[in-house]
Amino acid sequence: MDKHIFFQQFNEALMKGDLSFILASVTDDVSWKMIGNDVIEGKGKLANVLGSMDHTMEYNVKLDHIIIQDLEAAVNGMIEVTTSLNELKTYGFCDIYLLNNKVDGKIKEIKSYVIQQ
Repeated sequence: MDKHIFFQQFNEALMKGDLSFILASVTDDVSWKMIGNDVIEGKGKLANVLGSMDHTMEYNVKLDHIIIQDLEAAVNGMIEVTTSLNELKTYGFCDIYLLNNKVDGKIKEIKSYVIQQ
């Protein structure tokens, strides 16, 4: 699969809460560092965190750039969230990815920067 399509699908899966796609796309020892928040270590912890997300909110993502070089990638864009109280919140984000290898290309590390607009 083309890596640009993969990262687009991965980000869409995050917004939809498609846990099976997300977990199939990461290594068992995945690390997700959200700057200013906790670090999620391991596929099991990631499943717990994503599984406990508030699914009453509606998420939309618009990707501006997907930049890929060897085993590293950067994706940035905007996320719109409609809360259960029908409030619209907008966030700018940049995610930096490290893949485990060129063969299966699973995500080993994510570093996320998110700013509310």
